[in-house]
Amino acid sequence: MQSYARGPSAPPLLERTIGQVLAESAAANPGGDALISRHQGLRLSYANLREQAEATARGLWGLGIRPGDRVGMWAANCAEWIYLQAATALTGAVLVNVNPAYRSHELAFVLRQSRMKALFLHEKDGRANYLEILGEARHSQDLPLEHVVLLGTGAWDRMLAGGRPYDALPPDPRAVVNIQYTSGTTGSPKGVLLSHHNLLNNAFLIGNAMRVSRADRLCCPVPMYHCFGCVMSSLLCLVYAIPIVFPAPQFQPRATLEAIEAERCTMIYGVPTMFIAELEHPEFARFDLSSLRTGIMAGAPCPIEIMRRVVEDMHCRQMTIAYGQTESSPVIIMSDTEDNLEVRVSTVGRALPHTEVAIVDPQTGQVVETGQCGELRTRGYLVMQGYDGEAEASARAVDREGWLRTGDLAVMRPDGCFHITGRLKDMIIRGGENIYPREIEEFLHLHPKIADVHVVGVPDARLGETVLAWVRLKSGESMTEEELRAHCRGRIAHFKIPQYVRFVDSFPMTVTGKIQKFRIREMEIQARGLEGAAGIRTA
Repeated sequence: MQSYARGPSAPPLLERTIGQVLAESAAANPGGDALISRHQGLRLSYANLREQAEATARGLWGLGIRPGDRVGMWAANCAEWIYLQAATALTGAVLVNVNPAYRSHELAFVLRQSRMKALFLHEKDGRANYLEILGEARHSQDLPLEHVVLLGTGAWDRMLAGGRPYDALPPDPRAVVNIQYTSGTTGSPKGVLLSHHNLLNNAFLIGNAMRVSRADRLCCPVPMYHCFGCVMSSLLCLVYAIPIVFPAPQFQPRATLEAIEAERCTMIYGVPTMFIAELEHPEFARFDLSSLRTGIMAGAPCPIEIMRRVVEDMHCRQMTIAYGQTESSPVIIMSDTEDNLEVRVSTVGRALPHTEVAIVDPQTGQVVETGQCGELRTRGYLVMQGYDGEAEASARAVDREGWLRTGDLAVMRPDGCFHITGRLKDMIIRGGENIYPREIEEFLHLHPKIADVHVVGVPDARLGETVLAWVRLKSGESMTEEELRAHCRGRIAHFKIPQYVRFVDSFPMTVTGKIQKFRIREMEIQARGLEGAAGIRTA
């Protein structure tokens, strides 16, 4: 049996734009909660949200924003994020998500590459002075940026006051509505072009997998600039006419727990590091989380033991796992609320409806047999329109038959469920043995003293690469390197046992909570004097 799957053909795909969905949800549930931003003290109904979106759209038109113009949002979670997402869709403009972690060099690249005409931002927060960074990025740069609107000041109100009636476009679900920049793990970040059709249908099918109903309420601690926030959260809520709750501008475990209790949220999202922080919060036990029903853990490999604790201790009996990437709108594969615990803790589920998935040999491009590891590829409505202004890169990512190369390694089981084994580029080759870091991470997570662990390959002059583990222990615990290795001996293959171990208090990560393994590797090469081994050329 070959490793190929096609999701169901039901329910039928939506043929809508974001503006149409907003109008339908506001008509269907005008008085229902739409947006609750706890740190801003805001609570809006769907009727209120539509009014704010329309006012913002008129404000954009008054600035001279026209169909096809790029409008950037460079901010942490706030109500204005939602307003602008809807308003750009209403006017035919393209929303550009700008990572709040970007500094002057990265920001200058995105401003130039996206040809952004307007940028919305807060002047500063606890992490950075964004206005200063923008000034550095614009220094001696010939950029098309015409408007800078500071959120939380009179600038936003002046934009609204200068609003003009906008021209309603004929609805075109295939029009590009959003540009999301990839993390740029290889070369410069790439702008992923995504349409109404891409995004709304992904949000719709994710909600379908979670059995979302009008009774649900989503707690959203994940960042809006990321597809986890602006597709899986805000657009899902819009499609199903349910409320989105922002606990804080950035992730704060206590604020998240407070929001779940206060708003009786039924759904909770996060990457594994967020759930770990919530579970380990010293006041975790005092919060009433019994309203929770489901949610999504995604964005990074899910440790099996953490998933078990979320299901049991956070009352998320129908917790799901989703897998995907920005180029696929983002979700490709997802578990179902009705799946048994074994499926939900050991796989990422099955192909979503209207989605094709194949596991192929990355060298030959041939589909491999079930149970064999290969690169995961996908095809369907969810595949991006391409990378903005980068035809060659687009052609490398999506082949002539429409298959998106994800760069992820996976195995398809006979039951149609998939297990992600790691990134193609993260696989460790030690003396000819292929080692998948996630397998070692899952094993080490079973140790009662370990809170979190991440495994990378580091250069070795004799073996090519060898295994290194960064380990964060639970509060109050201690462990030696030898104790960790002794735990491994006789239980995993000798070549998988970490040669190097470092006990740490934290991990380098992106603003979304994804671990930056390349940074761990770089730091270890320098700390252990492995530059010579790293410089050895291989075929």
